[in-house]
Amino acid sequence: MEKTVEVSHVSKSFNSQSVVKDISFDIAQGEIFGLIGPNGAGKTTIIRMLLDIIRPDSGEIKILSSGQPEETKDMIGYLPEERGLYRRLTVIDSLVYLGALKNKQSKTKALELLERMEMLQHKDKKLSELSKGMQQKIQLIAAICHDPQLIILDEPFSGLDPVNMKLVKEMILELGKEGKTILISTHMMDQVERMCGRIFMMHRGGGVLYGSVTEIKSRFGKNTVFLEFEGELKNIPGVKKSNISGNYAELILEDRADTQEVLKAIARDARISRFEVSSPSLNEIFIKVVEE
Repeated sequence: MEKTVEVSHVSKSFNSQSVVKDISFDIAQGEIFGLIGPNGAGKTTIIRMLLDIIRPDSGEIKILSSGQPEETKDMIGYLPEERGLYRRLTVIDSLVYLGALKNKQSKTKALELLERMEMLQHKDKKLSELSKGMQQKIQLIAAICHDPQLIILDEPFSGLDPVNMKLVKEMILELGKEGKTILISTHMMDQVERMCGRIFMMHRGGGVLYGSVTEIKSRFGKNTVFLEFEGELKNIPGVKKSNISGNYAELILEDRADTQEVLKAIARDARISRFEVSSPSLNEIFIKVVEE
């Protein structure tokens, strides 16, 4: 399959401090790909090199089969983590202007995307009048309004409530179905797990996991229980770690734990509405890899 992004043995240092260390990965045309890891892992530095904002100290980057950044800049859409909109302009004027910078000044396309993102009624408002979540949606529209082939989204779910997060996720999945290549960079691994076919996971500038989400999860076995319950979770034999959020829990089992015995122990003190034995989440896999 044709590659939209090729990163080969790329390294970058600032003031003699290495922040990206011999990184290699590729992204196929039409793929939704996750670049994940905690804050400070080196994700944003890689994005800046993909955008030719900074150059690698060593290694090679190709975008759309070209090693010449000037040839591909207008084919890339970028949603930065930090908002960079002109706050005194109206929404529609901002989108038309930003589209013009990419040689794609289309008011019709901007209005169409505003309607799709439920923002059409705000088109004549100044950006300073919008909430953070609304500004995030406008910035996403600005990143895709010029019909790019490669879309780079840095923390796209930042500042969004659950309703708008769902809207943005649906938009990203739609773009993927249209054949756009999408790179999502985030520390919200649960979101990537549901959207991306493959991931590259980073820690302290280096790569720690790379491949399909399904293959990576299967590699770590089915030692996790996803639980929905009412009541209390006390010390449960066979459980070595538990991540509890309200009435939901992710239980990491000991290697030879009997899931039926775990279920019986939980049922003594809690009412169970979901008990699912599965592979661990990407978040739990990352913690395990880093600790080891």
